Amino acid sequence: MVALTSAAALLPCSATRMRRLGLFGLLGILLVRNVEGHEHHTDDIPKGEAISAEPLDSILWTHICIQILSFGIIFPTGMVLGIIRSKWHVPVQVAGTLLAVVGWFLGHAHKGRQFAPNIHASFAWILMLMLTAQVLIGIYLKLHLTKGLHSTARKYVVTAHGILGKTLPVVSWMQMLFGGITALGFCRGDHLGQCLAHFIMGSAFIGYGIILTILLIVGQLWLKRTGRSQEFFDSIVIAAWGCVNTFTEHQWGTAWVHNDIQHTSMGVVWWCAGLVGIWLSRKRGGRPKRNLLPGMVIFLTGWAMSAHPQHLPLSAMVHTSFGYTLMLAGLVRIIEISFVLRDKNTLSEDGTEPNSFQYLTPLLLCASGFLFMGATEEQMRLLSDAGVTHVSYVLILFSFAFLLFLFVNMLLHLYTTHAMPEIVKADAEAPRINGTANGHVRVPSESRLIRDAEEFELEGLMSDDESLEPPGAKRTQHVH
Repeated sequence: MVALTSAAALLPCSATRMRRLGLFGLLGILLVRNVEGHEHHTDDIPKGEAISAEPLDSILWTHICIQILSFGIIFPTGMVLGIIRSKWHVPVQVAGTLLAVVGWFLGHAHKGRQFAPNIHASFAWILMLMLTAQVLIGIYLKLHLTKGLHSTARKYVVTAHGILGKTLPVVSWMQMLFGGITALGFCRGDHLGQCLAHFIMGSAFIGYGIILTILLIVGQLWLKRTGRSQEFFDSIVIAAWGCVNTFTEHQWGTAWVHNDIQHTSMGVVWWCAGLVGIWLSRKRGGRPKRNLLPGMVIFLTGWAMSAHPQHLPLSAMVHTSFGYTLMLAGLVRIIEISFVLRDKNTLSEDGTEPNSFQYLTPLLLCASGFLFMGATEEQMRLLSDAGVTHVSYVLILFSFAFLLFLFVNMLLHLYTTHAMPEIVKADAEAPRINGTANGHVRVPSESRLIRDAEEFELEGLMSDDESLEPPGAKRTQHVH
């Protein structure tokens, strides 16, 4: 939860808290009115263009760096700290909020390059409204109002706080993409359609890679609880996405072109293969079963994209690299299920010790996403004119994928060290004391692990006045 609970925790009494809360609200209104009064100049923008010829000035570069730091790093970290109920949650989110506010005003104070009305400026209001809502909800929760109507409303407010907090990183990702597009003046006019295709599909591959990483590290117990295999959910998404592509990639009633035919046929393959994957995801008795259909779809998609016709040699090479990377991701997934896991869900009983080979598929999917997002027509023209080779560009995009994958794993490590403490497992060859190896505690049962995980997740719905004991810890009752 991106719980941006501010300094209200330090307020001495309820009346003072409410007065200061009103002061914060009044200050926010004044700041918003001040920003609304600011207008971007567009005098130097040539007719028919989206940006002026001036370079980005130092103020705008500072705005970019600060917002990436706050929305891209600090807030996701604070979200995880909120989920594990860490004492550092509030300080981290307060720091992120202060930086975001500073970056917001810097974005309206820059000189240099001018911009026509754009999606980045319009969408910023949605992001800042979400952030403001999180701040106000955080302050409300920190007031510890639990009597009367507040006792009923509190659990719903906490739920809304969690939903907003987990949505904010996704919305922030969208806004950062809009910022990059706006800074370069891309994705307008005839370029809008292929821009949407590249950024939506590229983000989908990255999101798929992140979800696979989450399931790999912390989601195996959840999968077992659902009674479904991972391929069941993958196949449902593939089939649904295929249906959408089948009927949206071509403007029906107009002439067909080669790209329309290829994209539509790819959509047909997706929903056909997705239906097969759904059918094969269960055994005769109804138990979950692994299958290779999602990996095959990823491989086929990569093969098709590697042969996608392009106008520029650089674009053709980047698309080929994207296709090969996606093919490798599908092949690795097939090898993982067939030879590493041998149709099992995990190699360990509790699913907390993935094989190192299993990290390759989500990493390659993230790399595929960056490659596809970085292969729009305007980007390829800009790089081709600058003399950048496809090798250098592909390596840079892979570097972005490595950094994102590292950050995701760091956040998951932060979560697992608190929500899923490491289990000390007995060594079969170690000496035994009192029936256990070296006196180590016995490994908890799978049902115990699931119950502890559920208790930990439900802790966020409890009042802040309750103790913050780790999952599974015994609570003592005090008799007064």
